[in-house]
Amino acid sequence: MIKSNLKLLGILIVVYAIMGLIGKMDISFIIPFMCVMIMISTFSYDNYNKWDAYSISLPNGRTNSVKSKYITTILMTFIVSIITIILSFIISYVNTKVINYEQILVTMFGTVFGTLLVLTIMYPIIYKFGVEKARIGIFLIVFGIVIIGSLLANYIDLSNLLNSLSFLKDYLILILIIIAISMVYVSYKISEKIFSKKEF
Repeated sequence: MIKSNLKLLGILIVVYAIMGLIGKMDISFIIPFMCVMIMISTFSYDNYNKWDAYSISLPNGRTNSVKSKYITTILMTFIVSIITIILSFIISYVNTKVINYEQILVTMFGTVFGTLLVLTIMYPIIYKFGVEKARIGIFLIVFGIVIIGSLLANYIDLSNLLNSLSFLKDYLILILIIIAISMVYVSYKISEKIFSKKEF
């Protein structure tokens, strides 16, 4: 299923790259998130084909089923991110004759971090409630985060907070890497625990 979707993804990459060349779109944010959506659709295919019920009959089936989902998603995200970085370099050079390496890499790093954040939130919910119910739960979570963020922004002076944390600027990438690894690990363990107790 993923292989067949890669053809569509390849076509979309070409389309978005052309749109980026003519200045109509920033491809940095779109392509990695598309990979997550493709991976989420695999849950629907698993459910339709009764894969989970079959996989648990295999040796270490429950553990390997969850592990493979996370590994595949992470690999796809990073491979497509590398492709996106290369395309961003090309688009930047064609449009401006200058390649802003730092800006492109920082943007892509933020995109990968955001992609992994979405992954770590969505997968345990999907394993717990299934794809259809999970979509509602994910919407409510995102909506709640937006509301809480808006309320905090009104009552907290973000400029003072950022100034007080300015000493962490030099270590920001390292901190985000540690946070990302921790998020994925915790999410994986939660999903593994949920799936280990799930009945089919």
